[in-house]
Amino acid sequence: MTTLTDEQLDRYARHIVLREVGGAGQKKLLAAHVLIVGAGGIGCPAIQYLAAAGMGKLTIVDPDTVSLSNLQRQPLYGEKDIGAPKAERAADAVQRLNPDVAVTAVTEPITADNAAAILADAAPDIVLDGTDNFATRLIVSDACVKACIPLVSAAIGMFQGQVGTFYGHEPDAPCYRCFVGDAHDADDCDTCADQGVLGAMCGMVGGFGAMEAIRAIAGFGEEACGKLHVVDGLKPSMYSMRLPKDPNCRACGTSS
Repeated sequence: MTTLTDEQLDRYARHIVLREVGGAGQKKLLAAHVLIVGAGGIGCPAIQYLAAAGMGKLTIVDPDTVSLSNLQRQPLYGEKDIGAPKAERAADAVQRLNPDVAVTAVTEPITADNAAAILADAAPDIVLDGTDNFATRLIVSDACVKACIPLVSAAIGMFQGQVGTFYGHEPDAPCYRCFVGDAHDADDCDTCADQGVLGAMCGMVGGFGAMEAIRAIAGFGEEACGKLHVVDGLKPSMYSMRLPKDPNCRACGTSS
């Protein structure tokens, strides 16, 4: 895309007047493709803001169907959507929100056996993971490292959230596995169904994840690579930390 239409200049005017984004940054967004794993508590707000921002293409991966208990924190859906595939209903919402955005729904689960194929078929510029268990997050991270695709990983539990941007395929950058290690591959940890989660926290963390994907694509702000942001909704407070690359990481390690 070489020029923005009059309608796009109006729709994205609040981006374009930002010096750090401008017309050039908006064109990057309109040309970009984000693959979102999980259309739940984190995925719903992320999908809304990525669509509204004019991300050129979204691929939404989620095997689940909408349930009544989802509605407390997943505002893309209503009672009429109960029993319907989340990925398909989220894709419908994207089309209502912004006709500039092409969207694809994938209703199969992402696993160690098919993650590489899903990424290869979609060929996204960046992946945003908002799944609710360590095992899937590690599968997605490992696949991103192998495919040399940046990953924004967002997670939430109870009143806490975490968002990090990972470029584990680069020599000095950590991947998500560098952060959590190998102990969670079996995924015997509690989920939000067990522990509970504050619905509004999902909005904060999902919006933060969308912002990190937008920053990475449009190319503004401080370097995000290897930086983890932790949000505490009880205090409330937020702090950031730098994560080192683990030379012994089995996904991206540099040790011989």
